[in-house]
Amino acid sequence: MATDYDSPRKTDDDLNEDSLQELQARRQDKSASIIDEDLDAGEIAELPGADLSNEELTFKVVPRQADEFTCTRCFLVHHQSQLATEKNGQPVCRECAA
Repeated sequence: MATDYDSPRKTDDDLNEDSLQELQARRQDKSASIIDEDLDAGEIAELPGADLSNEELTFKVVPRQADEFTCTRCFLVHHQSQLATEKNGQPVCRECAA
């Protein structure tokens, strides 16, 4: 639920002025707007406009450069400046070594 932090806040006097009927009416309105939909285990909830089946991703794949290494823990390609240690001849990046 979004909260407007710039709106004026109610004082204790304002809260005491709200009648029980007003509070119950607000509760009824809020509960009516809640969507209670159970999905079976096999169902997938799809958002409108989320069909990306006709989209194609096109990008250039660049092979590992001479000044890069692949960390043996996280399997990411890093620049040589990110090399922390080599354990048993296997390179480990700074993030994994920390």
